[in-house]
Amino acid sequence: MKRFQNRTEAGQALAALLMEYSDRADVLVLGLPRGGVPVAFEIATALHAPLDIFLVRKLGVPGHEELAMGAIASGDVRVLNPDVIEMQQISDTTLEQVTQSEQEELARREQLYRGDRSVLPLSDRTVILVDDGLATGATMRAAIMAVRQQHPKEIVVAVPVGARESYELLSPQVDAMICALMPERFGSVGAWYKEFPQTSDREVCDLLRQELPQRQDQSTLAKA
Repeated sequence: MKRFQNRTEAGQALAALLMEYSDRADVLVLGLPRGGVPVAFEIATALHAPLDIFLVRKLGVPGHEELAMGAIASGDVRVLNPDVIEMQQISDTTLEQVTQSEQEELARREQLYRGDRSVLPLSDRTVILVDDGLATGATMRAAIMAVRQQHPKEIVVAVPVGARESYELLSPQVDAMICALMPERFGSVGAWYKEFPQTSDREVCDLLRQELPQRQDQSTLAKA
């Protein structure tokens, strides 16, 4: 099965599967920082849709941070993975310490990425949630729960690559789920990219800045 060259190519491939959402005034693309933003940028560009960020933080197991024991999102949403918590024998104290640390990082990123820019309304919008891959699904599940609290018309999850088990778990929770690659032996998200460097804060800010003129136009329309 072919791997993506990088997140840009992955976003372009995914955008080709989402063209039914192009040129629609109700569509909003939300990238999950940091790795989901370069993918979401390509989708938003191809669909002529506004781009925004939606902040979610994985709750990693101490010492094995890539293993998610849960996730948090804007709106005081916390989703836990009880199987991982039990398997790793995570105490309540450790869970709360990790949660507090990630809440602080979420607040930092909110200020860094958004600055003075207002949040685009999600109510009655078709929201496309984008990440660079779907492993345990904890992060995306938290994002889905948080977005649903804002009463969108429709939630679409779009990822370049995903684990089949997580795909099947999340599919009933959204209106549509688009995944370009679903390998039988998943391994990890990074395994399906030839180039998979960590996305920097600067890259996220630069992409959001490039999208800003279109975003401002959409904000004006929303208020009209």
